[in-house]
Amino acid sequence: MLPVMEEIRNLMPADFIKRVPSIAGDGLADTDSIRSILPTLVEELSDGIAIGQRSGANSPLLYVNKSFERLTGYARHEVIGKDCRYLQGNERDQPEIARIRAAIEAAEPVDATLRNYRKDGSEFWNSLSLRPAWVGDALLYVAILRDVSSIRQTHIALDRVANLDGLTGCLNRQSFLLTADERFATQAEALLLVVKLDVIDFHDLNTGYGFEVGDALLCETGRRLRDLGAALVARMGANEFALAFQLPDEQSADAIVSMVTALLAADFVVAGANVSLRFAIGYAIGKPVGGTLSLIRNAGTALWAAKSDPLGGPRRFRDSDDEQARRRLRMTRELKSAVANNEFVYHFQPQVDLVTGEWLGAEALIRWNHPLFGSQLPGRFIETAERSGLLLELTERSLTTVTTFARRINAHRHKPLRFSVNVSAGEFLRHDMAELLDRILRQTGADPAWLTLEITESMFLSDTPGVIDAFERLRRIGVGLSVDDFGTGYSNLRSLERFPVTEIKIDRTFVSELATAPSKRVIVRAIIELGRALGLTVVAEGVETEAQRAMLSEMGCPVGQGYLFGVPTDEESFAASLERQATGGTDAAAPAPGIVDAKT
Repeated sequence: MLPVMEEIRNLMPADFIKRVPSIAGDGLADTDSIRSILPTLVEELSDGIAIGQRSGANSPLLYVNKSFERLTGYARHEVIGKDCRYLQGNERDQPEIARIRAAIEAAEPVDATLRNYRKDGSEFWNSLSLRPAWVGDALLYVAILRDVSSIRQTHIALDRVANLDGLTGCLNRQSFLLTADERFATQAEALLLVVKLDVIDFHDLNTGYGFEVGDALLCETGRRLRDLGAALVARMGANEFALAFQLPDEQSADAIVSMVTALLAADFVVAGANVSLRFAIGYAIGKPVGGTLSLIRNAGTALWAAKSDPLGGPRRFRDSDDEQARRRLRMTRELKSAVANNEFVYHFQPQVDLVTGEWLGAEALIRWNHPLFGSQLPGRFIETAERSGLLLELTERSLTTVTTFARRINAHRHKPLRFSVNVSAGEFLRHDMAELLDRILRQTGADPAWLTLEITESMFLSDTPGVIDAFERLRRIGVGLSVDDFGTGYSNLRSLERFPVTEIKIDRTFVSELATAPSKRVIVRAIIELGRALGLTVVAEGVETEAQRAMLSEMGCPVGQGYLFGVPTDEESFAASLERQATGGTDAAAPAPGIVDAKT
């Protein structure tokens, strides 16, 4: 070791050595003193240090310090003379390795992160910094090693939140859309098959077997679909999946669709149930000219047509689909009448401090009081309202209603409640949302700080500069911005960097399994820590049990929303419940029978 350390001392920059004697007379250490302590300093560093010499295609190790021994589990005498590639085990095809090899050949510095293995076989992620040093004619490499496994695992967990569906492990909706565009949009001559499928009567399965069995069926569906060899597999919604295949020719599409159908036809055997599922399947074939979104949308249109005829088998997209057109026209006519007759109301669900139980705000959830079918959830009409252009008028009326109610509720409160409202991408792309809200707030006299807009998933697919500008103007007004359903694929980490958001909401699918799924706890904790680090409010949705509340509180989540604290109720019922809560009463109403998700 000593000859090597002597060479290290000789590597000190000449200009530094020249400067040291000039200040030694002032009581500072001289050059020789500094040289004498170098071996001890290097030996006791907390980072692993290794020195190797390039020798042909190999780089045998000449020296390692104590931290290297602790990090790798190998004693010094076991590694001297070996090439350090032994730490990679059988994983010598990692992309970073080629970059490291090229840098060594060129005698250049390089930084990389590798998956390595200790002597006992355990895995760790190694942040490696290599620096070349010529000693005479010999090229040495000084390597600094650091265990970054915990950081890497956090990144992996957050990446899963951003790109994968937490339940099935498939891509989430947004990742599917973005990845399909990245992979295929530039291949003008590529021929694609996009298949969309939906579990028929899945709500009845959840009701009959319970959510645990329902989730297990979705997981098994995702597993089977991933076995098909598709280029992309995603869970697009509650019980909807999508696949993308690159075809050699159009004739091969029928064989692939038949293979999908056959794979899903076998019974699903999960804990507590043996279930035969029925699927509606729609598909589209074409070239990704101008992007893949239109092809994906066409497959969705075919899926809707397949749902109307469950026994008709897989449905290929047709340019003219009369049934779909009639359905949209009928819904559009009914919505126009509903807007004119003011048939829409809001129900409010409290958001509470998870430690004190104090009501901090509420989410405003729109309902359509249909004259024939009764109260309709937004999943039944919002898409049609947006396509028909009615959503803009509906949104203006709705925001006026919510801000007026907020002023009424907060008129005599020392600590005002904040009310959140869901908005869609179309409202930002076709309307000056900042101008609209500024006008409504002045008309109603409501404080902008009382209002938060919950941003829907399609918003984060837009790179339109006007959208980001609208967000920034809303923040200047004082209106909050919340990322809804964070972790399900309707949002990603990049959105937190690009948009000036103030809040993130943890999706109920993560909260529901906190007590039983360790992976969900890891993800939820990561989201909470991320929110805290970015200075964002974190709201957990779907809190239904005291155990969930306690776990979230212990993790540091400040705010919760769910049936444990109250179901969505109309204005008068909400105001009465708030009054009882403020005077020390409790109002955590139980969910009504059959309610699964109050938002859709």
